Amino acid sequence: MNDNTKLLMAALAGAAAGLVAGILLAPDKGSETREKIKDSLKKTVDEVLDKVEQGLDDWSSEKK
Repeated sequence: MNDNTKLLMAALAGAAAGLVAGILLAPDKGSETREKIKDSLKKTVDEVLDKVEQGLDDWSSEKK
């Protein structure tokens, strides 16, 4: 596995762990918890996509 793959897998594992912890420890109503999870998941996906894009840019510049 290359470093980018490891980073992506770690980010996804962290997001999944955070999601499970959030559900188990949530003091809010279900609808509020689902909204928070949705927002958190969107933020995590955006961060992962940024990292992937940055990795692809770095990889592309190394090829030149």
